[in-house]
Amino acid sequence: MMEIGDKIKQRRLELNMSLRDLAAQSDLTASYISQVERKMSIPSIESLRKISKALHVPTFYFFLENDSPSPVVRRQDRRKLTLPKSNLTYELLTPNLNRKMEIVLAELKPGRGDVQLVHHANTEECILVLEGQLEVVIAGETYILETGDSVYFEGALLEKIAQHGDDTVRYLSVITPPIF
Repeated sequence: MMEIGDKIKQRRLELNMSLRDLAAQSDLTASYISQVERKMSIPSIESLRKISKALHVPTFYFFLENDSPSPVVRRQDRRKLTLPKSNLTYELLTPNLNRKMEIVLAELKPGRGDVQLVHHANTEECILVLEGQLEVVIAGETYILETGDSVYFEGALLEKIAQHGDDTVRYLSVITPPIF
């Protein structure tokens, strides 16, 4: 299994980028990226997002295997991403991110703030609340979604996603093109 640092280096070399090139495009230092590539440092999710944007791949790219996946994703085989110091867990429901959309199951527990947003101007997203309540702010308008409610929006208009009330919220998010 290839590790995150290996995948970053492999992708960087595929694009004929030097460490300095990647550093300049990701707003990180070349020495930090070198440490990540050599497995001397573990990147934060925010750093991975910056690196993935500079390398033109979704963030989840670094967590996926390179083999050709089955079109079926079994519950026990879902790729999971729990953000450090966060109350948020993502599960990838699509077999890979080489498609035109991604489907993510998210679980947001109460009490630790909003979902950290990365704005993507050219995306569209639909969220379906499976249980609990979700606060969504789109273009200055606040919506409280309950179980069974959905919302559709352009990514650039999204301002906030947060758990609402006292219970954990679970929601399905369909995004095109993939951003993770």
